[in-house]
Amino acid sequence: MEVLPPGFWVTSGFQDRTYMHLERRGRRRALTGEELSPLDLHVPKKWGKNSETSARRSASLLPPTCSELPPPPAASTLHLYPRLSGAELGDLSRLELWKWAPDKSTAPPRKMDSRYTSTAGIGDLNQLSAAIPATRVEVSVSCRNLLDRDTFSKSDPICVLYIQGVGNKEWREFGRTEVIDNTLNPDFVRKFILDYFFEERENLRFDLYDVDSKSPNLSKHDFLGQVFCTLGEIVGSQGSRLEKPIVGIPGKKCGTIILTAEELNCCRDAVLMQFCANKLDKKDFFGKSDPFLVFYRSNEDGSFTICHKTEVVKNTLNPVWQAFKISVRALCNGDYDRTIKVQVYDWDRDGSHDFIGEFTTSYRELSRGQSQFNVYEVVNPKKKVKKKKYINSGTVTLLSFLVETEVSFLDYIKGGTQINFTVAIDFTASNGNPAQPTSLHYMNPYQLNAYGMALKAVGEIVQDYDSDKMFPALGFGAKLPPDGRISHEFALNGNPQNPYCDGIEGVMEAYYRSLKSVQLYGPTNFAPVINHVASCVFFSKASKLPMSIIIVGVGPAEFDAMIELDGDDVRVSSRGKYAERDIVQFVPFRDYIDRSGNHILSMARLAKDVLAEIPEQFLSYMRARGIKPSPAPPPYTPPTHVLQTQI
Repeated sequence: MEVLPPGFWVTSGFQDRTYMHLERRGRRRALTGEELSPLDLHVPKKWGKNSETSARRSASLLPPTCSELPPPPAASTLHLYPRLSGAELGDLSRLELWKWAPDKSTAPPRKMDSRYTSTAGIGDLNQLSAAIPATRVEVSVSCRNLLDRDTFSKSDPICVLYIQGVGNKEWREFGRTEVIDNTLNPDFVRKFILDYFFEERENLRFDLYDVDSKSPNLSKHDFLGQVFCTLGEIVGSQGSRLEKPIVGIPGKKCGTIILTAEELNCCRDAVLMQFCANKLDKKDFFGKSDPFLVFYRSNEDGSFTICHKTEVVKNTLNPVWQAFKISVRALCNGDYDRTIKVQVYDWDRDGSHDFIGEFTTSYRELSRGQSQFNVYEVVNPKKKVKKKKYINSGTVTLLSFLVETEVSFLDYIKGGTQINFTVAIDFTASNGNPAQPTSLHYMNPYQLNAYGMALKAVGEIVQDYDSDKMFPALGFGAKLPPDGRISHEFALNGNPQNPYCDGIEGVMEAYYRSLKSVQLYGPTNFAPVINHVASCVFFSKASKLPMSIIIVGVGPAEFDAMIELDGDDVRVSSRGKYAERDIVQFVPFRDYIDRSGNHILSMARLAKDVLAEIPEQFLSYMRARGIKPSPAPPPYTPPTHVLQTQI
């Protein structure tokens, strides 16, 4: 038996990853038998069909409790035995798999293959360490038999995912699915992509709501129930498919949630496709049909996961759908021969869409493009059984198929793209007298106030992408000396012709100086500072420019108007014109205050969340205008020095 250094266990189930470094967060030592029993460990089923390191899932893979093993020898570590590359684990018992092995503390640590040490850090862990995920997984959500909260129709469900913090155990929203109208059995198209850490317990909460209005405020919608689980629980379930009852409403059966996880492929290709149909079945009594397509990719257990819906084309049996782009990863996860099922439906207002028929294909078949091979018969299996003369319910034809390699945010950065950072600070009287400790602008000599923490958290990251490190710093909502005029666009450094400050420290100094010279007043109006940056007043116009707006709400006030500007779910509009894209990211600072008083941790969490949408906002602008990244400069090669000698 091969003994690894303390803190290492041998495991299996990951493509090309045999060793996993397992540590309790914050501790760098081997675990004893008493500590192992409460650990919630899951080893997933095989991720890929051809994975040589995959092993059959077995309950024996879970570590035994101390009562199942003999007492551990002094200075020992529990190891999984034997090496599991290709081992048939299902035939082995727990005690045959897990054994104590003496530590060789005097021996130098065994050098591990770089392929394995790259999957998890070996250094001491702390709450801010950037652990490298074992893999990224895509979690799909479906529900069955949800509560019906609407009187004259069915519920319009949405699913909201929350993740529990490691330190403070607070639940924080991670993302939302789309809203599906009039259904109690939704299959959500929008997925949640999560980093999967084998060595961490990642607690998840899925809340379900019946959406009653366009408000992003969840308290204004009907609660349908919730489900608690861990990411490991989903991954470790049979077929990486977890089915749990929805709870949260006493005395009510709230239905069931179905969660599936799949490891994501690194494929960066996307495909632009267009389809049309001919002679589809007539389903409407007073008209023809209102057809749309639903695409599913197959899973290893034979089930299917929804990955795309087309728009509805009204009142026709010969529809031509708009071209749509989908990543190859979403369509088939990079497996060109994986089955893709396409179903054709007739749309009904009440959500009970009529099934017309279906066909199957694959990425490899679709990649042939428009040809005789990509004309598909739409077949309704029930009709085929009942009617002897039944041929099909129409045909669907692929009109175009174009593959594009998706460029990343990093491709643009490598090509020389710069990010210009402008700061605007609220100097309205609602912040309180800066001389009083209760003020949000109070200058505590021992720690930063909330404005200072937000400035440093975001600015210290963004400044790395600006070559000159000179940032305009503005204020709004104050009376300026000497005449007391109200300004919603004034330079913090007192120089309106040149409001630039040298680095984030320069911004902080200008902010503190302004607090001593201006009078806090009002009202809150930040349109002029947006106008300063974008030469536009309204967000719907600014959305056409290459800019992103980050709003950090400081203080205990309600921020419903700010949440509405953050158009994650409802696109912002002004005078009937909708914003071209979502350019606003809003977060309330109070959600990031660490109860333990760890301000560094608060700032790190804040920066992570407020900056998370910037790359995608940037990419959406570039894609819409067809702007490609400039080629990266060639790698630097140091000049060669020729030594000349004279004879």
